Amino acid sequence: MAMSSAGLEILVDLASHELMLFASVGILLIGFDDLLFDILWIATRKGRAGPAYLHDMRMDEQVEGPLAVFVPAWDESDVLPTMIARTLSAWQGEDFRVYLGCYPNDALTLFAVSPLVAADPRLRLVIGHGDGPTTKGDNLNRLWAAMGVDERAEGIRFAGVVLHDCEDVVHRAELALYRAGLVHYAMVQIPVLPLLGIDRQWVAGHYADEFAEAHGKDMVLRGRLGAPLPSAGVGCALTRNALTFLSLRRGGAPFRPDSLTEDYEMGILIGTHGMRTAFVAAIDEEGEWIVSRGPFPATLWGAVRQKSRWIAGIALAGWDHLGWDGPKEGGWVARWMLWRDRRAPLAAAVILAAYAALVAGTLSLAGHALLGWQARPPSPLLQLLMGLSGALLLWRLGMRGHFATRAYGLRQGLLSIPRAFIANLVAMFAARKAVADYWKMLRSGRVVWDKTRHDEGDALLIAAPPPVRTR
Repeated sequence: MAMSSAGLEILVDLASHELMLFASVGILLIGFDDLLFDILWIATRKGRAGPAYLHDMRMDEQVEGPLAVFVPAWDESDVLPTMIARTLSAWQGEDFRVYLGCYPNDALTLFAVSPLVAADPRLRLVIGHGDGPTTKGDNLNRLWAAMGVDERAEGIRFAGVVLHDCEDVVHRAELALYRAGLVHYAMVQIPVLPLLGIDRQWVAGHYADEFAEAHGKDMVLRGRLGAPLPSAGVGCALTRNALTFLSLRRGGAPFRPDSLTEDYEMGILIGTHGMRTAFVAAIDEEGEWIVSRGPFPATLWGAVRQKSRWIAGIALAGWDHLGWDGPKEGGWVARWMLWRDRRAPLAAAVILAAYAALVAGTLSLAGHALLGWQARPPSPLLQLLMGLSGALLLWRLGMRGHFATRAYGLRQGLLSIPRAFIANLVAMFAARKAVADYWKMLRSGRVVWDKTRHDEGDALLIAAPPPVRTR
């Protein structure tokens, strides 16, 4: 028994030390990366003008002509009718046409939207030839083709394409902002803020924390540094010329059909080919921020499924599709941003090691109290690494809380601290699933649209969203 206990003591101590060492070094690597990013964001704020105002933007030249709004759909009967109704109401008086991409084997969605399409000429239903789901990129390519057919048949030319999902809550001034921005840029991305309901404070809430920081700081600094900007796939507009360029490079299909994150790749490609992109956070005439909002998964498994798709598409398949090439000028910045986009699997491994070290340390303390194991404090080097890692983690939580408070108020800013644990759980499970899914994709050569599920609760949130908070 004594030999068994002694062997277990050695094993637990060794595991605790090695795991803490790996986790500390990993946290330092990622933490210093984030710290440098934060310092640059703070430094580049000096001397910058205040927020953009739509009134000032509209005083300049604007893009003329109709805008095409692409909304790909698969199994969206619960939310799509509500989204369509809100969009048509919000954009009254605007010159646009909504292209709805559906599949012939999705009867529920077809029955839900057909009456709306029949009643409003601003809606165009595009039913693919094959059964679904395919991929979102394939669906978008079908909408692109349908838009071209309409242009030739009607003798018109759309000025740009706006991307949205079936669960989005659009802003009434969104199209006006695009018309002003697309004069100067090939792509314009506006902030995306997840909707939070009473029962969506935790899993869905961690999306709010992440998007608040990503679209309050990360996208802003990428724009300042001149790095290519990824598209979020919603709240995004592109000139027709930019999509035509991508279409010519891809044999008539601007969106990559074999990608899980065709929106991300599209934004990066536009930037790497020298076309200007912009992230625009603007305030409308009534003092509201012009943002795109929508519900995000409120269950742990729903969040894991969605984030595994992002990780597989950006960190794994994106490496294959995009490589590490950047624009001729500022190429190192572009590569740095690609590293930040693709570090999710490494970050998940570091998080897993940190929690495993916590478990091993707890077992060691229990053995010391119950079995008389010898207490072995960490080495001075490990203590230093752990101290630096702890300081960087506190800084990270403080930055996340700051941006969550700015976007959602003090209560959500405080909740972002315990929600970091949920974010870590989702990241670990999602990274594992992403690797498994990517391996299946490589073996089968088949990519399927594993889309986010929506239900009636999401529809209720879309129908009565809380007002946009003015900061």
